Parts: sequence; structure tokens; C-alpha cells
Amino acid sequence: MSDSGLRIRICGKVQGVGFRPFIWQLADSLRLRGEVSNDSAGVEIRLLQPVNINVFIGQLQRNCPPLARIDSVSVDTFDWPVPPQNFTITDSRQSRMDTQVVPDAATCPECLKDIIRKSDRRFGYAFTNCTHCGPRFTLIRSMPYDRPSTAMAEFALCPECQQEYQNPADRRFHAQPVACPRCGPRVSATGQNGGTLAQDGAALDYAVTAIRAGEIVAIKGLGGFHLACDATQQSAVMRLRERKHRPTKPLAVMLPDISWLAQCSDENPQFTLRELLSSPAAPIVLTAKSTVSPLCAAIAPELSEVGLMLPFTPLHHLLMQACKTPLVMTSGNATNCAPALTNTEALQQLRGIADLWLLHDRDIVQRADDSLVRLLPRGVEMLRRARGYVPDAITLPVGFDLQPPLLALGGDLKNTFCLVRGDQAILSPHFGSLARSDIAEQQQRAIEHFQHLYDCTPEVIARDAHPAYVSHIQAGNHGLKVVDVFHHHAHIAACLAEHHWPLDGSKVIGLALDGLGYGEKGGLWGGECLQVDYLHCAHLGGLPAVALPGGDRAAAEPWRNLLAQWQAFVPDWQTRPEAQVLQGFPWLPLSRAMTAGINSPQASSCGRLFDAVAAALDCAPAQLSWEGEAACRLEALAQEADGISHPVTLPLNHTPAGTFLDLAIFWQQWLDWQAAPAAKAFAFHDALAQGFAALARFHAVRTGTRTVALGGGVLHNRLLRRLLHHYLTPLRVLMPQSIPAGDGGLALGQAVIACARLQYPTSDLKGKDPHDQ
Repeated sequence: MSDSGLRIRICGKVQGVGFRPFIWQLADSLRLRGEVSNDSAGVEIRLLQPVNINVFIGQLQRNCPPLARIDSVSVDTFDWPVPPQNFTITDSRQSRMDTQVVPDAATCPECLKDIIRKSDRRFGYAFTNCTHCGPRFTLIRSMPYDRPSTAMAEFALCPECQQEYQNPADRRFHAQPVACPRCGPRVSATGQNGGTLAQDGAALDYAVTAIRAGEIVAIKGLGGFHLACDATQQSAVMRLRERKHRPTKPLAVMLPDISWLAQCSDENPQFTLRELLSSPAAPIVLTAKSTVSPLCAAIAPELSEVGLMLPFTPLHHLLMQACKTPLVMTSGNATNCAPALTNTEALQQLRGIADLWLLHDRDIVQRADDSLVRLLPRGVEMLRRARGYVPDAITLPVGFDLQPPLLALGGDLKNTFCLVRGDQAILSPHFGSLARSDIAEQQQRAIEHFQHLYDCTPEVIARDAHPAYVSHIQAGNHGLKVVDVFHHHAHIAACLAEHHWPLDGSKVIGLALDGLGYGEKGGLWGGECLQVDYLHCAHLGGLPAVALPGGDRAAAEPWRNLLAQWQAFVPDWQTRPEAQVLQGFPWLPLSRAMTAGINSPQASSCGRLFDAVAAALDCAPAQLSWEGEAACRLEALAQEADGISHPVTLPLNHTPAGTFLDLAIFWQQWLDWQAAPAAKAFAFHDALAQGFAALARFHAVRTGTRTVALGGGVLHNRLLRRLLHHYLTPLRVLMPQSIPAGDGGLALGQAVIACARLQYPTSDLKGKDPHDQ
């Protein structure tokens, strides 16, 4: 004879977050009998009747653990062969993978108390964690998420940790990375000869001594290594820059604690910024520099922002508490090398850069760089999505049916890839440039790991349409159906997907402001106005195409773009006094090459226009040392004159080929206006925003569209972003927020476009604006 019961299936982020002990405690408080278990699909609860299911589910949803997220709850009946006498937590079961892998989470307040409380057995222990914090994604080898499937498998629990692990009332119940000084990973300090100098607390003392002496320490973290030095010592920071061959690119800074924020940032509101820095994701946050900052000038030269972060592991907390000063925490890799992930790689690759290595013996299973965000009046803007946010899944918008397994490979710069399984898209962490073979190898290993982790074997591959991209060539090696996607269509589609624009929604006007991407008929786009939905992409106009003198070299040498702009739009440029900025450069042979069409492809690049204006104002170096350097300097200069009145415009020029912004009039007005460099920098930003807004409004009226979606790396310029929002009124504006506007979001856009084409291979889908209702 069987007894009636209920089976509750919960999907979402419900493994590795203390969900089963939470259910045990909830069932105990309601005096229910049954069991709870993990499997590859999520969490399954079996309850013996009688059960007030509404009360149970209500409390479950209201009070779930802080790192958990419930995506769905389903209930059906269940017959017990033998009635349970109490409520228990049972072993995990294997089934189809349908749960979320949880991102790594910064050290929680309770664990932080443990490591600083002298009476606690984890006092000073660098790997303290619980179900509310600690590593997840970076140490998972397979699902379900149990200790034998993680990098902690080799660390056998001591009796005390075992007792915590098995006690449902303990916050370390089934915390898979749980450990203590007796049974867990250990920290060691290693010198340049590769020998171990000290372990545990003594190893930290070595690191602190080295940093105080102005030396550079390589630190093994969760998803990679940092190179650290004292951020208040100009000589130490310059030594790091020299050794890493990183002359001006800004460096991230870790603060000892939140009390340092007021000294290092002028950002408002401070409260919201504090919450963001202290969140479980613990990202690097770009924030306005303080005019009286203790950070040395070499941290972010010529820029108005600095990237700040707080300690996110016990190891970082212990180091920062001992150093008592802000530290540079930049990526642990040599120039043109992928970030080191193993102790051996770090010792080899960082020789000649680091003076000391602070290592540990827990493997990094999956790379995860520090995430980079910015706090804006309209919310948080994601610039690099990685540690703390990956691999949170993105639910596909309404109208997308369950999809065949699909892999989107992204672009070649700021690469991420995307897996689609069912109704969800899983975006990978940031990898960087696939032109570097070791990064491409890391990406390929990560793709294999994701496919194994999510039990997802792709049947279709989406890729950038550019035939020379590494990712484009990669896709052709898999022997699967391939979907080619224009670069800027993917940018706008990613924005639409983030904002849950339905598959049958109307077309939008898309503004794609970027460096370079492959467009129609092999054109190189970068400043486009498009009419877009997930299936279609029609070109309406934008910036006119201009030569890229020297091809790829134009992206690294801003003066080349200035020459190209002036040769195309300023016939008398050589007679103007401003022409002196090109003196000293070999402009004449380059001018002749452009005239002859030699190695000077045409491109409508917004990024290269920024470079040209920066070169004209002499605020860009002759040779860029990092992507976006000229544009970031130009923005910082413009902010000094924010809001100034000016006579500069970028009017519309209607042609049979489309409607374009008139750069000839812009350059004439801009050059004729005698004003300070900061005022001219702001005038360029303002005129560009007004020009693109007028272009979008013109086509919105012509097509009956009320919504504009934006995308492309230029949208990471916060001044331009704000001005575009202002001038696009009263249209509805969709701006990238939680997904990077730049190439870090391309894979999501490729994925949804490919899914739409698979779902409607021949149909000209026509829908209505979902905001009409």
C-alpha cells in the first residue's frame, strides 16, 4: 500500500547556494516529512501529504538563500512506497542537466568574521567559505554540483569540516569547497628561483613585505592570477608598467575596505556605489577619480575614471588587511600571452615581471577575469562580463521556441561565446583577442568544458560573417550547419535580447557605433543606422566611408585617420594652421597611397572618427598602446567643458544610397571655431550625438518606428551615451546595460539571430510593437 505525496521540481540557481538545507529548515519548521535532493535538472522535493502547498511554495520563494534564483516551480503527485518518518536530504541523482551553474561569490560577512576572529579555527585561513560565498564556476568540473565533481575532490574533509558539511542546520552544509587549515588548500610563497619560501601565514608575510618594498607579487586567485603592487607608490607602478610593457593602459585598484572609497572617488551617490562594490559579484567599478586621491598618477594617466574593487576572497582580505593600502590588481599575464591559470604557467610566464609568487594548491578549472562595470544614472553598465556574473543564463525573449543546441562563437576581439539550450542562452566569460593562439586555445577548451558541463552538443554554429576572422574559420572546422551574421546586426540583436524584445516584435531603428565590422557586400561598417529585427537588417545610412590608410595600422595610429578625414572632407587642410599636428608624420606618401587606392580600404568607422578628432586636438599618442586609448582621452578632455554652447553640427545628407552625416560641414565648422581643446572635444561629442539622433528620428518617422536600439563599443563612452539618450527623446531608447555594448555581447546577438532564422527559415515575420498595447 502506498501513501500519497507531492513532488516539487525547482529549476534555476539552486545548487551550491545552500538551497537543500534551506528546504530542510523550511520543512522542519512546517513539520513536514519527505526528502530533498539535487540532480542535473535542479532540486527535487518529495513531501508526504498532508501539505499546504501554497504556504510551502510562498515561504520557499520569499525566503530563499541570497545566492539562489528560482526560475520555475512545478508540482505533481507522487506515491511513497514507504512513508518517510522525518525530512531528510538525500544524495544527488543523475538526470538531464537543466539547472544553473552558480557564479563565484565574494566572501560573505560571516566568513569574513571567521577569518579575523582569533578564537575561530579558521582564523587567518585563506580558503574560508560557506554556502553563501566562495568559488563555484571556477572549480566545477561537472554537474550535479558535488565535491567529487570539483577541484576540491583531492582535499579530504577533516572530522570537524565533515560534521559541518553533514549538518543541515550549519551554513556550511554541503558547501562543496568547505575546508579549514587542517584539510584544505594551502598558500605558499615562491621566489624567482622556483623554491618555496614559506607557507600559510608566513607566506602572506613574505608578500606583504615585498609589496611594502615596492616589489611586484603574482597572486593566484579564483579564475586566474593578479600582478599586485602598492598603488600609492609611483615608482612601483611604473616598474610594473615597464616590466609588463603596458605604458598607459589604466590599472585596476583593490581597496583594503569600503572606507577607502571616499578618498579615491568623487562619484555620487556613494551609497549605491558602495552596494555595487560590496555585492557578491564584487566587480571592478569604473568611478570618477578623486582630486585628492592617495593613488599615484600612474594608475590611470590622462583619464577621468579609475577602476576600483574590494577584496573578494579571504586571501585578498588577509593581504589587504596586512598591507593597509590600496594595491594595483592587474591581469597576471605577460604581453601578448593568455592569462596564466596554473602555478607552472605563472612561474614561467611571469618570470621577469614578478618578484614573488603567492600561490596555492587548488586548481583553477575555468578562467574568469575580473568583471568591469560602471555605475550610471540609469543603472549599472557592463563593460566586461566575467567573474561574479558568468555563467548566469539569459532567458530567450518571448516567441523563441525551444531551440536545437547551438553555439555562437562571437567576434575576434573581447571574445565571448554563447551556448543555447532550450530557452536559455549561456554567455561565456571574457577571453580577449583570438588572434593570440594561446587565448584561442583557452577559448576552445572552455567551449568543450561548457558543452560537458551543460550536457549540450551543438547542432548549429553561428559566427561573424567576416571571412578572415579566427572565429569564422573555427566554425567551418566543426562540420555543422553554419549561420553567418553581420557584425552590427549582432550588436543590435544583443541589445534587443537583453531587453526581452519579442521575436514577433516590430522592427526597430538600430544605431551601431563601433570600430569595424563586416557588413553588406563586404563593406566595413562602424557608424551605421539600420532597420533591424532578429531576422532582418537593412542599411539606412550613417557615417560616410573613409579610407583606412595602411589598413589595420590605422587602428593603432590616430594621425592616419586624421589625414584620411582631412583628405576626404577638408580640401584646404594643408594651408590651415591646424595642419601642424601632422608635421613629423610621413603623411605625403600615405596621401598618395589613398589617392591611388593602395592599402586604404574604405570604412564608416565611428571609432576611427574619434581617433581622428583626438589626433587633431593632439590628445592622442602617435602610437596607441591599448584599444580605445585615444577615444578615452578625448572623452576625459570633453568632460572638462561639459555642456558648453558651440556652433558645430553634423547635419543629414540625403543621397540615393542612404542618409549620411555630413562630415564636410562638421570639419569646416569645427576647424573654424576658435575654442579651447576641451570645448572642441565636447562639441564633437555633442554634434555626433545630435547627428545620429536626428538620423534615427528621421527614419523612425519614415518607417513608423518608435523604438531605437543601440550597440557597439563606442557606446561605452559615457558622455556620448548620455547625450544620445537626451537627443533621442521622445523615442523609446534601448541601451545595452547588463550585456556589454561592445564585442563582449556579440555572441548573444549571433545566437538569437541564428535561432530566429532556424525557427523561420523562409518566413518574412512581421509583428507589432509590443509597446503599442
